Amino acid sequence: MGSTWGNHIKISIFGESHGNGIGVVIDGFPAGHPCNMEFIRSELARRAPGQSSLTTGRREGDQPEILSGMLADSASGELTTTGAPICIVIRNTDTRSGDYESLRTIPRPSHSDYTGQLRYQGFNDIRGGGHFSGRLTAPMVFAGALCKDYLRRNYHIEIGSHIYQIGDVKDHAFDYTSVSKTVLTQLQQAAFPVLDPESEPKMKETVDLARRDLDSVGGVIECAVSGVSAGLGSPMFSNVESRIASILYGVPAVKGVEFGLGFEMAEKRGSEINDCYVKNNDNIETRTNYNGGISGGITTGMPIIVRAAIKPTPSISREQATLNLKTGEEELLKIHGRHDPCIAMRAPVVIESAVALALLDLYLEARGYATEQFQQF
Repeated sequence: MGSTWGNHIKISIFGESHGNGIGVVIDGFPAGHPCNMEFIRSELARRAPGQSSLTTGRREGDQPEILSGMLADSASGELTTTGAPICIVIRNTDTRSGDYESLRTIPRPSHSDYTGQLRYQGFNDIRGGGHFSGRLTAPMVFAGALCKDYLRRNYHIEIGSHIYQIGDVKDHAFDYTSVSKTVLTQLQQAAFPVLDPESEPKMKETVDLARRDLDSVGGVIECAVSGVSAGLGSPMFSNVESRIASILYGVPAVKGVEFGLGFEMAEKRGSEINDCYVKNNDNIETRTNYNGGISGGITTGMPIIVRAAIKPTPSISREQATLNLKTGEEELLKIHGRHDPCIAMRAPVVIESAVALALLDLYLEARGYATEQFQQF
């Protein structure tokens, strides 16, 4: 399975939604980092299910069990990374596997039930989506939280996001040229992260309407990185966009990624969206930031702005037409089980974690080729 990602820091995610547990092995993480477990647990709590009537009723504690790669200080008890591979497991405690067995024969539309069986000759664990489940984002959040804490301590980088859109309801966008680190940390602590408070009840109403209609709805997460250095990334296929996008597309339900204005650029002229350089004290900046902090695949030093489109949950309670794989006949499927009517509501911390992993991978790469010009890395 292609469940390993990274060049200089590698993660390998394991487990299934209804198996004994899920987890991650993190290889290449720097030694000597004091782990802020309180922060990591708070990040896991942001993603955890069962927190409102608008999310799945599945309840999981998501408590990470550290198996290797961290050692407690004999005096303070503080966990510190040893440089060895970090391995953690999160036990599954609230599963109802009987809800899924029939899906081997009658697959859910737009889900992995059919394609997973094709790829693995029917031996895949189909319970709760198995290894294809969004539950596998929990260990990614652990790894991402560790990276976020490292980037904050060592490079003064802050990563935050908000729910930019649910259905046809939109929040304000980030200020592309000046993203406040204070705002990013406040968004991390918000139960429903939005920039415009008036958008929250409208978004929740949209989700609740889909839920009552036995349906689901999609959304968009906008993520920003403040404090990133200029000069990260390498052409052609190790550029910043491709590295971030490659891990974002590993997040289940992500169907689109754009940087800065993204697809909106197709409607513009160069004179409208070129980011012109200016001098700000001793720093070279751009007057605008339509490219989202990346030019030529390399960071400009401006805030990185990236959006991820999250598709509607394919598991809906409304009857849908599908194919019975045994009889070859079409029939109606009514899905049982516990599912989110809007995956995007729990996605912000997952998107931030993916971006944090990509950025730390880029910073560790920069250490390897750093010249005097790049000693900041």
